[in-house]
Amino acid sequence: MSMSLQFWGATQEVTGSCHLLRVNGESLLLDCGLIQGGRQDELRNHEAFPFAPESLTAVVLSHAHIDHSGRLPLLVKQGFSGPIYTHKATMELCAIMLKDAAMLQQRDAERQNRKRAKQDLEPIEPLFTEEDVELALTRFIPLDYGTKLDPIPGVTLCLSDAGHILGSALLELWINDGNTQKKLVFSGDLGRAGMPILRDPTLIQQADLVLMESTYGDRLHRSWEATLEELKGIFATAISESRGNILIPAFSVGRAQELLYLFHLYAGEWDLSRWKICLDSPMAIEATKVYINNYPLMDEDFKRFVHQHPGQHPLLSGIEFIQSTEESMELNDVHQGLIIIAGSGMCNGGRIRCHLEHNLWRPECDIIICGFQALGTPGRLLVDGASELTINGNSVNVAARIHTVGGLSAHADQAELLRWYREFEGAPPLILVHGEPDAQRQLLSVLEHADGVQPKPRPQASAIATEGDKLDLSRLPELSWVVGDI
Repeated sequence: MSMSLQFWGATQEVTGSCHLLRVNGESLLLDCGLIQGGRQDELRNHEAFPFAPESLTAVVLSHAHIDHSGRLPLLVKQGFSGPIYTHKATMELCAIMLKDAAMLQQRDAERQNRKRAKQDLEPIEPLFTEEDVELALTRFIPLDYGTKLDPIPGVTLCLSDAGHILGSALLELWINDGNTQKKLVFSGDLGRAGMPILRDPTLIQQADLVLMESTYGDRLHRSWEATLEELKGIFATAISESRGNILIPAFSVGRAQELLYLFHLYAGEWDLSRWKICLDSPMAIEATKVYINNYPLMDEDFKRFVHQHPGQHPLLSGIEFIQSTEESMELNDVHQGLIIIAGSGMCNGGRIRCHLEHNLWRPECDIIICGFQALGTPGRLLVDGASELTINGNSVNVAARIHTVGGLSAHADQAELLRWYREFEGAPPLILVHGEPDAQRQLLSVLEHADGVQPKPRPQASAIATEGDKLDLSRLPELSWVVGDI
């Protein structure tokens, strides 16, 4: 009899979430995300999985973001044939996001093959295709929050609202190997309390082990009030100085809908009537429809607003939806008065690249960065003060004003991570994933040097996961790492 947890992604980095739970010979994968960042990072997606996909009994998916879901089509393509359990809203979003990812994989392969043809090299295949996505979607089994089921023998699963994006889930897993029972809680991506549209993250009291993300473990976000003032100031300055366009790279699921809501709520206060606001992302438009159709999952403030303003849905009013490529290209002929929300959120793909090429070199323009930027991405280069970017093979000077508005993040910051963890009784052992090393070390330092008195208990044991680490769950509360299969 045995039970172990092994880490195969998002270890000392933010993307590629993938954790393998084994109980009595059965295997359950938690997430199967795409690795994102620079070119070398993305090439790692083509490497073989460190386990046999056909050996997995089932997968549980925490939420739809590509760094958690993006390798599921590849997993199915390579032999996985079991169920994929996730929230029903996540299933709906994955139908949009994974198809978009397949299209990007196809385009990337085509670009690479044009280069390879000139060098007389064999063509490469895309990581996965739309057909692979369609097959993977047939494996999804939708769940509601609070529903319990056994995804594999010896494991009971329950999803709770993580408050990160629509359908995002904390995973509660009760694990029994026949001799002992342990409870594992995986945060997925943890949201923030008090943010618009979604409900606050669920607080959980009981666990024998907590597996927690740590994206912003080294910093505090600006308060919501200060963030709104910051945005108001950016728009006011742009108006007063007769500046050019404002570009907002945004994740198509979560951030885009939050921005639509804010622009509706504060249209008057921010004097947005002077601007033409465009959502230039077919995927974000489709995701917005999913948000609207999942109205019961919204927080009470959002529901109240919709009820009090019939006919003025806050995700649909005052915004021009840009669907076709031709419409998107026409925006590049407009040199002022546009607010363009476009993907991708890290500027490493999508229509935002074209808009950056036409606006980044113009000092009268503004770029608002409002989400996490992974190492190696163009967005991270902008945040770190790059003087130029290479876009579509061309070097583009950075003359536009760059604003990093961290208060819009959908990830919990250091204080919010600590607050969520400290709701657990008895300070259970803690393992950090989904964060860069400096952020993780700072978060652990704060936790481990707590005064040991409620409400600031220290973890009984703590660690930062590294690639391939395997934990013997039967020996909790100590963190007992093992070598080889158990």
